[in-house]
Amino acid sequence: MEKPAVILENVFFSYQNTPVLKDVTFQIASGEFIGIIGPNGGGKTTLLKIIMGFLKPASGKIEILGHPASSMEAGVAYVPQSMRFDRQFPISVLELVLSGRLAHLPWHGQYSLEDKRAAQKSLESLGIAHLQHQAFGMLSGGQAQRALIARALVSNPKLLLLDEPTASVDSQAEADIYALLNQLRGKMTILMVTHDLAAAVDQVQRLICVQGSVISILPSEVCEHFALGLYHTPLQQTKHTKLPVINFP
Repeated sequence: MEKPAVILENVFFSYQNTPVLKDVTFQIASGEFIGIIGPNGGGKTTLLKIIMGFLKPASGKIEILGHPASSMEAGVAYVPQSMRFDRQFPISVLELVLSGRLAHLPWHGQYSLEDKRAAQKSLESLGIAHLQHQAFGMLSGGQAQRALIARALVSNPKLLLLDEPTASVDSQAEADIYALLNQLRGKMTILMVTHDLAAAVDQVQRLICVQGSVISILPSEVCEHFALGLYHTPLQQTKHTKLPVINFP
């Protein structure tokens, strides 16, 4: 049986004296498509940073792709919101995507033909190869988000983390992004932070709700109030106290 892609056990994290995550325990099976939801300030971004190894918890065990989060070197890719990426930085779309291959650079620091072919293929898969020589800062919101996803996919990650990938994009760009993520389903493990619960329910295999503590629910278990973003107390007190590994075909 394949080992889980993500394991967290009894994880606690605080900013100074303010608790953010409490006794977080869950596993994510290899190949799962997970939606991470919760209210502002609930700890979604903190959880993502802990998984990436950017933050160290006060206590608990974290294992990502079979290794401690702090020792990860490859296999994980991150897609930020395009509006959080410096759009004024002077870089072309091709150069942006190539930067996703930095871990593959040799000692002399030049991209290989393989790197350039991988970047081209990634751009083509996102439908933006024709924009490769354009300045990243000149792209529309949807185009910029596609470019950031291409940058993440160029490294052939085993774990893909996305922070609000459909924020600030039009409906067509949103549909295109979800279509791509569905094509990637099962080929890699996907964790997607989102506020768009209606879309998440239709797309993901499982939802993780972060509100200090963490619970796991299936899309079919999302009630009407929850879908409206009302993270009410009764839901937090249900039987979903530990997050199971759910294997999907």
